[in-house]
Amino acid sequence: MAQEPENLVLVYLRRIDEKLDRLRDDVQDLKVRMTSLEEGVVGVQRRIDRLELRVERIERRLDLVDTPH
Repeated sequence: MAQEPENLVLVYLRRIDEKLDRLRDDVQDLKVRMTSLEEGVVGVQRRIDRLELRVERIERRLDLVDTPH
């Protein structure tokens, strides 16, 4: 018996399925990396906020702050 040729539609569907699996993995990786980046930005913002408060306090103690009229 001769082997029947493979159904081209199934071949293409399998390729699409493989590509979708890789794409899903890539998107999941990007989501993890984006979350990490967002957490890092939040940490930097908190540090900047604390530095601003410290600078304001130092300026007040040194009388470097303009008083409102």
